[in-house]
Amino acid sequence: MTVLDWDYPAPHVYPVTVSSEDIDALSHTNNGVYVYWCEQAAWSHTRDLGLGENQYRALNRAMALTQAEYQYLRATHESDELQVGTWITRWDRKLTMERQFQIIDINNGKTVLRAKHQFVCIEISTGKPRRPPQEFVDRYGPVVLSL
Repeated sequence: MTVLDWDYPAPHVYPVTVSSEDIDALSHTNNGVYVYWCEQAAWSHTRDLGLGENQYRALNRAMALTQAEYQYLRATHESDELQVGTWITRWDRKLTMERQFQIIDINNGKTVLRAKHQFVCIEISTGKPRRPPQEFVDRYGPVVLSL
């Protein structure tokens, strides 16, 4: 088995296998599919921390995406097995959070994508920025990387 060279230690890992539906006219994975995988990895990590969609609604708070950057490094193809790693790399606990992603092809150990998302805490009912509730502090705080 290939040893995966993660950018940071202990990622939350979301496994994916490229399907035929993920392939575009250029015979490789469509760029939008990587965006979807990053979103799914973020939700998977958030749920593992005990803050799924139901908790967000009950607290009337959410971390809303404000900016996203993607660096596409290598093409992937149907049946490729990938690991989407994610970390919370910055959180000021007042309003904003940064989450980074790395996608690695587990067959050759090559990184195929790096991404960075910026979030702001909002009140769901109004869409306005608001301080995160204590539950966010308690769940997100312990997993923020010290870079």
